[in-house]
Parts: sequence; structure tokens; C-alpha cells
Amino acid sequence: MAEISDVFFVDGMRTPFGRAGEKGMYWNTRADDLAVKATIALMDRNPEVPPDRVDDVAIAATSQTGDQGLTLGRSVAILAGLPQTVPGFAIDRMCAGAMTSVTTMAGSIGVGMYDVALAGGVEHMGHHPIGADADPNPRFVAEKMVDPGALNMGVTAERIFDRFPHLTKERSDRYGMLSQQKLQAAYDAGKIQPDLVPVAVKDAEGAWGLATADEGRRPQTTMADLASLKTPFRPHGRVTAGTSSPLTDGATMSLLAGGGAVKQLGLAPKMKLVSFAFAGVQPEIMGIGPIPSTEKALRKAGLDISDIGLFELNEAFAIQVISLLDHFGIADDDPRVNPWGGAIAVGHPLAASGVRLMIQLAAQFAERPDVRYGLTAMCVGLGQGGSVIWENPHFNGKKKK
Repeated sequence: MAEISDVFFVDGMRTPFGRAGEKGMYWNTRADDLAVKATIALMDRNPEVPPDRVDDVAIAATSQTGDQGLTLGRSVAILAGLPQTVPGFAIDRMCAGAMTSVTTMAGSIGVGMYDVALAGGVEHMGHHPIGADADPNPRFVAEKMVDPGALNMGVTAERIFDRFPHLTKERSDRYGMLSQQKLQAAYDAGKIQPDLVPVAVKDAEGAWGLATADEGRRPQTTMADLASLKTPFRPHGRVTAGTSSPLTDGATMSLLAGGGAVKQLGLAPKMKLVSFAFAGVQPEIMGIGPIPSTEKALRKAGLDISDIGLFELNEAFAIQVISLLDHFGIADDDPRVNPWGGAIAVGHPLAASGVRLMIQLAAQFAERPDVRYGLTAMCVGLGQGGSVIWENPHFNGKKKK
């Protein structure tokens, strides 16, 4: 008989994130190969997990076409050399794709159907620009279900400023600048590199190289630089390239297991799942999505926002993160929030980002035995939010002095 089980995040790895487009380091690299790299590296780093014990592979992509098509979970499993007995599937919840891969597999593990699973995401925004092959139903606009601007994420970010005038452009700019500085400080301290998978890449001239670090970083960014940037989504607007996540290519992969498998295989999990939730909001202002999903996840966990000791929030836009912090009464520069920077600096390869948040939170948990609970949360296109609450297995009950 299957039994209800705890769910553990055993480990996670990712490729370095590259700038999308012809000048980006992955222009001549296939999307599925990025996911294959992350999968092989993760399995290599966890040799105590026999590959034939993997019950399923879920891989998300927002544009499921071309080199991101063909039921990614199954095709990547085969390409990564997993036994042919291991099945797989593809998943799409736009920006929360990888997060949904994790929660879907977690549900299967939680009800005792799976013991071990792989969950991740990939997005090659250079090969597949957001919405390029989409054909939105004309009823959305004709029947006024959704404003046309709702399909442009930058426009939805501008609307958060409209709704909350006290969230100023200056606050947003400062948040964007600090994200760049925090990521660089984390790189300088060697905190990001252990979970990166080097990827062999070929440039426009055909010369081979090795991608070993995130490509889009701009640690020298100043407030003056940000003040002078154009506002592409609205004349005299407040959203700029400096306060938005750049277009990015990359892949992430995580290894999940149930309590029985953890014991049997002698695994040392990095995080334990507490609760997760998804929520819908008006598509026109999708950036506030993680507010209701976080409230829902906290309710399910029987926790309060004050119980969360570390936050990994996806920085689709600075204003979107600030709106969540403001709602919960958390300062823009609270040290619990994205201590190693976020997507504004590192990039946001849509469907891959959820697991990047988890990888960073897991690494921080190892350093912070004083923290019991952490949150990974993100906004999602078409008006959604996703939140996952995790418990730190290293928690020692002692508050940091």
C-alpha cells in the first residue's frame, strides 16, 4: 500500500544563464542540450541515487516547440542516458514552469506514488522569443476578458506603479542596483559557482569555449545609470531595462525524493517541502500574483509571514518584488530577501527560474542553521502567482545573535 510521505529537495543544479540573442553564449546551443547538461551533472553529483530508481522526469518550457518541444522530460531523459524505463513529460505554466514541475512531482511523491523524481525547466529565449509562436484567442480582446496590454509583461509592471503610487521609480531603481551588487558579492564569495554546470559553447566564428558563469551581470550599475534609461513600455514610464529581468537562456534541474527513499538510499536532503500554492489575479496586473499565492501557502502551512527567515523572490521586475514586500510590511532592502541577488542580475529564463530560486535557498539554508523556514515565490504571466515554503533540515533552534 502507498503511504503519505514527506517530500524532500535533495539537490539542484543549473547551467549558467546566458544573454538571449545572437550575441549570447548559447546562440549555437540547443535548448534540450542545456537541460541534458543539467540532468547529467545532477545525477553525477548524486551517485547514491540509482538512475533506474527515478520514477519520472518533469521538464517545463514556455514555448514548447522546436528544440524545446517533443515532450522534453522524456526526450531529455533519453539524451541524458537515463534508463529507457524512466518516463518523462513536459509542463507549462509560463514563468512558474520549473516551480510547477517541482510541485507536480512533489504531489506524486507525497501520496506515495513516486519515490524519486527529477523536476526542472529550460528556456531558450534567443531561439524562442516570448509569445513568438502563440496565437491568443481573439475572444480575449473581443469580449474584453483580457486587456491587450496584459500580454505584455512590461505593461503589467507599469500598472503596479499606477495602482500603488507610494512605490516610486526611485525605490525600484535602488532595488535593481542592489540586486546587481548582491549577485556580484555572492560570486566573489564563491556562493553561486558550486551549483553551476559548465557548458561547452560555440561562438559565431565556430570557436569553442566554456560557459562557467552567468553572462548578463552588471555589478557597476549606479542609480545615475538607472535614472537615465529609456522606459520602453510607456512614454515617461517607470519600468526600465535596469529594473527588469533580461531576456535569458538557461536550464535548471532538481532531484526530489520521499522520506522512505531518503532513508533507504542514505540521502542528505537540502530542504523539506512544507506547503505550496498557486493563485490567480487580474492578468492586467500579473505582478501581484505571488501575494495571494504566498498567503495561501502560509495558511496551508499554519505559518505567518514573520516565520519566514529567507525569501527567494523571482525578480521579473523590481516593482513586482517591492509590491509583495510592501504588502507584507517588509523593507525593500531587508537582508532576508534575495541575499545573493536575483533575476534582474542573473536573468530569468522563464520556465527554468523556479528551480534556480530553490537552488539558492537550499545553499543559504546550509549556511543558516538559525533559519527554519524559507519561501520561493514568483509572478506568472496571464495573472498568476506561485509560492513554495520550505523547511531547513539544518535548523538548530538557535536564533542568530
